[in-house]
Amino acid sequence: MAYDLKEKLVIAISSRALFDLEEENRLFDKKGLVHYYHHQIANEGKILKPGAAFNFIQNFLDINTHFNEKLIEVIILSRNNAATGLRIRRSIDHYKLDIDRAGWSAGEPIAKYLQAFSVDLFLSVHEADVQVSINAGIAAARILPKRYKKRNRDKKVRIAFDGDAVLFSDASEKIYKKKGLEAFLKHEKKNAQKPLPEGPFAKLLKVLSRIQSQFPMEEAPIRTSLITARNFVTFERVIRTFEAWNVRVDEAFFLGGVEKSEVVKAFSADIFFDDQDVHLSGVSCKTPSAKVPYKK
Repeated sequence: MAYDLKEKLVIAISSRALFDLEEENRLFDKKGLVHYYHHQIANEGKILKPGAAFNFIQNFLDINTHFNEKLIEVIILSRNNAATGLRIRRSIDHYKLDIDRAGWSAGEPIAKYLQAFSVDLFLSVHEADVQVSINAGIAAARILPKRYKKRNRDKKVRIAFDGDAVLFSDASEKIYKKKGLEAFLKHEKKNAQKPLPEGPFAKLLKVLSRIQSQFPMEEAPIRTSLITARNFVTFERVIRTFEAWNVRVDEAFFLGGVEKSEVVKAFSADIFFDDQDVHLSGVSCKTPSAKVPYKK
């Protein structure tokens, strides 16, 4: 019987999001594909350093230790040539990451393969692949490829989400941008009893909540946080939305325009998802961050 990914939580990630390949990427930009290819082959035994999403993936894979059958699947999907995957494989083995599946497209778009692998979340540095994935209704984000200091391992996966245009649709955000704060607040108060429309990461939050529900609240291996620029007066609509979706968000911060970076840092997030550069630029200095594009 074929191995069924549909019953798993599947995360697809590019090699550059998982490992620090920024030097290699600069080499590719400067000298081209052939030189890059030979460099990777020549250095196949040299272990790569962790990339921006490494801790997030490592902690997520640890969730499998709580179950008899594997629940979390991580798949490498890369635009690299398959031969360059030798170095990636050696690095995966070095860090003892439980990753058994990979795909190499040799420059072809990756997004077209996501549905074939039943992917719930796609993380990549390649903007075009992320945009196509979002357009297709898959939770996807562009990892900001930065190097972070090694942190002490936590027993929980900590995920921080923005609200509008990430967990929720951008419908309310459009009102704010078009008509201003007063009109936005008036609209949210008027619709306080009406759940917000789903955003690109709503389905992922539901999957995470199903995993959380298998544990006592204080023992769940996943901890989530909503960190939004919304004012507290919009609280009711947000909470009623989570109730309608039957999901649990452990922590929620309504900042009313206050800078997000220190709150995300205090939460000790493994990753932070937002749709706006103004928030990501500050947060990404200390916390692995990923930009969620608008659906086109």
